[in-house]
Amino acid sequence: MDGDADAAQIQVRFVTKQEQYAIPDSPLAVQSNIQTAELSTLVNGLLTESIQSHKKNIDFDFLIYGELLRTTVAEHLQEKGVSTEDTLEIEYIERFPAPSPQDCLMHDDWVAAVDTHGSWILSGCYDNSVHIWTTKGQHKLAIPGHTSPVKAVAWVAFNGDQAIFVSGSHDQSAILWSWNVSGNSVESVVTCRSHEKGIECLAVSADGKQFATGGWDNNICLWSASLAEEDNVPAKKKSKPEQGKSREALTTLKGHKEAVSSVQWMDYNTVLSGSWDHLIKIWDCELGAIKQDIAGNKAFFDAAWSPLSNSIITASADRHIRLYDPRSTDSLVKTTFTSHTGWVQSVRWSTTRDTLFLSAGYDNQVKLWDTRSPKTPLYDLTGHEDKVLCCNWSNPSLLISGSCDNTLRIFKAKHAMS
Repeated sequence: MDGDADAAQIQVRFVTKQEQYAIPDSPLAVQSNIQTAELSTLVNGLLTESIQSHKKNIDFDFLIYGELLRTTVAEHLQEKGVSTEDTLEIEYIERFPAPSPQDCLMHDDWVAAVDTHGSWILSGCYDNSVHIWTTKGQHKLAIPGHTSPVKAVAWVAFNGDQAIFVSGSHDQSAILWSWNVSGNSVESVVTCRSHEKGIECLAVSADGKQFATGGWDNNICLWSASLAEEDNVPAKKKSKPEQGKSREALTTLKGHKEAVSSVQWMDYNTVLSGSWDHLIKIWDCELGAIKQDIAGNKAFFDAAWSPLSNSIITASADRHIRLYDPRSTDSLVKTTFTSHTGWVQSVRWSTTRDTLFLSAGYDNQVKLWDTRSPKTPLYDLTGHEDKVLCCNWSNPSLLISGSCDNTLRIFKAKHAMS
């Protein structure tokens, strides 16, 4: 492209998959130095011309060659090494709206873990406690029981008025709890002990029948999530007195050389794990065997797989988030997302949109990303005053993060059209 590219005109054609915003796709001439805001104004004008009822101004994002426009069109094309001679197809989509701060839930210590189900939030705290909240910010229960920081929590099942959840702690145990919702009373039902060092992460299978834990002993343990007696260890075999019943792991998966920092079920028989040993492993649980290794160049602090995109994102001991395709034979990084200025501690995919994910880091920041915009997050969710240790989605529009500033913060977005 020559030096006059900024002033040049290019032919563009607008297309969209969102039928309600469709406009005629005849070519138009625009300045090559046009940016997102001006393109959005242009499309809104064309909408008003073609749809009489279109009154509201919509914020649009623009995809050019599969990537969201974040510069001028000319710069975008130059980076892609594409000529401005041909008519350029630009896809427009409604922009995911900026989340706004909703609530700040105070704890007595660092908040290390968060999970949600419907309108209920579970949080795990460094003061050894588990908490239940509503998504409206009401505190329901503070639950003692562990003797070291709680590093992982997850809902298991909701059966009418009974909710079952599990917590994992640096005290080497995972506890299955039963919560009577209407009575707001909780009972520790089963204590699960097979790890020889602290538990760092856990995940419940989609059918709620099993859960997996990862620990500082480099092992992954698989457990029954049932509250039934037959899964428990007889009293005489117990090495330590326990509150409630005791249980040992169904299977122990050995293969990592350092602490296991993340676990996730990919299906009923497949678990993904990330470790400080720079490896992501995909396990066949029935065989207790490794199906696949993905090598990184840093310790993995978190790894998340999306069934919607079949992609893995990772948080590492540097400031980069990396995207891998587990189907790829070369295991190379497909995309790197760089915006955090400190270590990235936690990553979570949206459960409803295959391109959206959250990240949380030691730079006190939570960021909302679209995989089609690797250089710039969609939004920075500010407010935390210390390292952010965990993040999660409550539903398509509620984003939650926990921090060393002793708070759990809730951000709400008016959910955009899918």
